[in-house]
Amino acid sequence: MSEQIPAALRFAELRVGDAYAFSRALSEEDVRAFAALSGDENPLHAKKDFAWRAGFSNHLVHGMLAAGLFSQLIGMHVPGRTGLYLSQTLEFRNPIFPGELLTVMGTILEKHESTSLLVLKTEILKGIVVAISGEARVKVNDSLV
Repeated sequence: MSEQIPAALRFAELRVGDAYAFSRALSEEDVRAFAALSGDENPLHAKKDFAWRAGFSNHLVHGMLAAGLFSQLIGMHVPGRTGLYLSQTLEFRNPIFPGELLTVMGTILEKHESTSLLVLKTEILKGIVVAISGEARVKVNDSLV
């Protein structure tokens, strides 16, 4: 993976309704590495036959691995290096399988001038299907530009 340079957006540059997105697929290797790092070795994430018995066509990407892409959204895209991630809600709505192309999106819902706080609608999509949705709260620190 090439080294990316994070955005450095100032609070005044950001507008309610602005949307940011990037795409990425999570590989079999990503799933294995996350299982080793997190200690979550549930066979739903490692064994296709086990996942099939549970009603899935393949083993699943860990929901928290996929949700971790929201960190890239905040830390690299909106607002980038000026942001301090304060909170994130998550709703796991549809399974994600290794190799599926995901679109990670963030849309600014609210701006709070007195605290330099952003509220973003966050989603991970598989095509037009929402796999994960939630809401992020991010403080923007313009002194980090």
